[in-house]
Formats: sequence, structure tokens, C-alpha cells
Amino acid sequence: MRSDTVWQSHVLVENFLTSVRGGIPFAMEQIQIALRVLDQTGRSITQVADLGCGDGTIAQAILTHYPQSQVCAIDFSEPMLNQAKQNLSDFGDRVRFIQADLYYPNWQAELEPFDAIVSGYCIHHLPDERKRSLYREIYGLLESGGYFLNIEHVASTSSWIEALFNDVLIDSLYQWHQSHDHALSKEEVARRFVYREDKDANILASVETQCEWLREIGFQHVDCYFKFFELAVFGGMRM
Repeated sequence: MRSDTVWQSHVLVENFLTSVRGGIPFAMEQIQIALRVLDQTGRSITQVADLGCGDGTIAQAILTHYPQSQVCAIDFSEPMLNQAKQNLSDFGDRVRFIQADLYYPNWQAELEPFDAIVSGYCIHHLPDERKRSLYREIYGLLESGGYFLNIEHVASTSSWIEALFNDVLIDSLYQWHQSHDHALSKEEVARRFVYREDKDANILASVETQCEWLREIGFQHVDCYFKFFELAVFGGMRM
């Protein structure tokens, strides 16, 4: 049974969305890279699933970039889904919302194949064996030529690099808070937003390992298309 239930907390979700999400380094650039990869597939992107949709940031980018697209937004956190519904309300029936937990295989019940499946900062909460099973399930839900792209928090290759990333993240979040007139010291930013309690729910795997899992499943053109310390965009195509 899943022990990670922290993202069901309204307080935690609000804290993340108002104090962390906007300060993640290269957050929008990662989404733009994912869209560029999808642009090069040569297929019409009309049916998309967003796994762990959060507040709808990635879904909004998909719906805007591909005006004919429809997005199935999936998340197990009711507070996150409520925020996504609010943020994506202008898109009307182009968005379908499903509350489902990727920890269990039945998340995919009654879903039809997709042209693309995307995910952002979600799958790293799952145990590694469940990650691998989920990637197989994603493969089975893609049309031929469909693409899976994961914008993800991945493991560093050493504790030294992990500490370096944390320093970079603290600086980025501190600058973001300063730009929003939040009078917080770097020490306070580090304590509240980087070394926070919910990080215990992270189960990180290296991008190299996860790309190898995708290749073993049968994905083609597997690569890491962007990496900045523990932030990565990777994925592959079902031929």
C-alpha cells in the first residue's frame, strides 16, 4: 500500500504552488523543449495524457501550443486537481479530469490510446519497480509513433553533486522570492522550501537508469533532451 499521502494535504499543495513552483530553475524551458520534441514527431498531437498534472501548467502549455488537442489530466491529489480545474477552466471540454493514483495499475482503466503522454515532477514519488511497470503501461497506451516525455526530478550521481544542486535551487528560489517582495533570508528559504519534510517522499532514480528502462520496454529514440543537475527531460517513442 502506498505510504506517500503528503500531496493530499491542502497546506502542502498551497505551499508548493505559491512558494516553490515558480522558482524552479528552467521550468518553462523544460516545457518548451518537450513541445519541440513533440513538434518533430511528424504526427498530429490531438490526444494527450498529463500524468500527475498538478496545477495544470504542462496541460495549459499543450492546449495552447496545439489548438486542436484535448488533454486527459490525471492526478491523485484532490487539491492539485481543484487548482488545475481552476487554471484550465478557459479550455472548457478540451480537458478531462481524472482522479487516479499512478501507484496502482488501474489508473489506466477505460483510457484510449494517446498521441503523447507527458508527466511533470510526479513519477519520482513511486518506488523504482513501480516506475518501471508504469513505463510499460504508458507504452501500451501510446499510438504507434506516439511519444512519452517526462519532465522530472532525477537522482544525482553523488552526494557532492546533490549538495551542489541544492545550493543552486536555494539561490533560484531566493531570487524568485525577492522578486515577489518576500522578505525571506536564504537560510529561511532553504529550511522552508528545499530541506522540507515532504522531500522524504522522493524516490529518485538516475536519468541514465530510467532511459535504459525505456529502451528495454521497446521505446525508440530514447534520450535525455535536457538536464540541469537533478532536473531532466527524457523519454522516447513507440514505433
